Amino acid sequence: MRVWGLALIIVASTALAHVGSPDVYLESDAGPYHLLVSVNPPAMIPGVARVEIRVTSGIVTSITITPIYVNGKDQGLPPAPDALQPSADPHWFAGKVWLMNSGVWELHTEVAGPQGIGKLVIPVPAYARRTLPMERNLGTLLFLLMLVLAAGVVSMAGAAAREGVLAPAVRPSPRNLRSGRIAAAVTTMLVVTILALGNWWWNTEAAELKHSMLYIPPPLEVSYQADELTLKMDENFWHKTRKDQWSMSLIPDHGHLMHLFLLRTPSLDHFYHLHPEQIGEGVFRAKLPAIPSGNYKVFADIVRGTGFPETMVSEINLPDVPGGSFSGDDSGVSTFAFEPSSRFTTVSSLSDGGRMIWERDGAALRAGQVGCFRFRVEDAQHKPIDDLEPYMGMTGHAEFVRSDLSVFAHIHPAGSVPMASLMIAQKDSGVQMGRASMNHTAMDHGSSQKLPAEVSFPYGFPQAGDYRLFVQVKENGRVETGVFDAHVQD
Repeated sequence: MRVWGLALIIVASTALAHVGSPDVYLESDAGPYHLLVSVNPPAMIPGVARVEIRVTSGIVTSITITPIYVNGKDQGLPPAPDALQPSADPHWFAGKVWLMNSGVWELHTEVAGPQGIGKLVIPVPAYARRTLPMERNLGTLLFLLMLVLAAGVVSMAGAAAREGVLAPAVRPSPRNLRSGRIAAAVTTMLVVTILALGNWWWNTEAAELKHSMLYIPPPLEVSYQADELTLKMDENFWHKTRKDQWSMSLIPDHGHLMHLFLLRTPSLDHFYHLHPEQIGEGVFRAKLPAIPSGNYKVFADIVRGTGFPETMVSEINLPDVPGGSFSGDDSGVSTFAFEPSSRFTTVSSLSDGGRMIWERDGAALRAGQVGCFRFRVEDAQHKPIDDLEPYMGMTGHAEFVRSDLSVFAHIHPAGSVPMASLMIAQKDSGVQMGRASMNHTAMDHGSSQKLPAEVSFPYGFPQAGDYRLFVQVKENGRVETGVFDAHVQD
């Protein structure tokens, strides 16, 4: 038995569910209305989430949203609904809702129009991901006021020691002047000491608050031995302090407790989507297929019992893994090395001789702009296939990766919301998922149902840059992965 070294443990930048891509996207029906929803959660908690809804089918006159916190033991009463405002385009509605605590929020959405009332529940994970700096102008003003106040204290102390014991109109003697200077010097030292201690106290409190409030993904240790990966999840302070309110247990998402992604860096030319088995509390093991040597970035998706999704990130240097063929829902692809470019790849060859086409309209991709990414699967004769079937209960999966790995998003045809979170929201609210959600996310796992040759994914790139897209579908019992490169502008 060959034994190789342990991996380095690397904690990624703060990110939730999707590394560097916190926005939530959902495409679904609300009764007779078809909606494309985009939610931008606040960077700090409490904070305001921005909600935009595009009506793609039906005529809508009003949309209201009620945010309900679902993680706490005492959820309390829901607040009054917030009304979204229509824009110049009658199909667009936008508004804001307050999210007061870290955790999963359900945005209970009610849509009204001539066709009646439609309802939709949108799970939104909220967490503090950064601190907000003070505005420069305000900071400058406060600093100048502090200097004036400090100078005033020093001046008053010096004047009191110099002239406080003199009769009116009596000029200070050299001794009085010396007393005033000494008093001013002592007061200056006291003021400086008080300001220094205050600054130390402020920084200490801010660091403690940052430590307790800012979300950090759980540490993930990855090791390799005998053609297997062992993954050990740990807990950090953020999770430990929420144990009394949250369920930290894991629930299956698309039939698996963990979705594991391996991506060879820096070339991004080997990509694997695996599903480790749990062998202990917080410990998983994955049997590896044949994998060439190299440094691999590791992304591990899980969903907590409350519907709170997380993506843990690590890194490992692997030797040549002899491994076997893919089994079950595992899949992977070997492709050309990534090269930064402003050009797009719109055609990807598949292993069976067919191809996948990215159906683009030619418009430039821009950061922060939500859209539907459509892909068509063709056979070797360039005709749409007729044997596409569900892959883990969905028409497809897609992974959007920025070239510097600062963004990793696992997207589904219904959007970025995990199936497990949608199911919890449906159960909590009693609202049935719309047609699109059912078609895209609620198929029986392992179903052989035949599907159209086209799959689409709603998403918005969080930042400009070069991206590689991995689009996965299942054809005639075999998982195929299309690879596409894209450039996103500001």
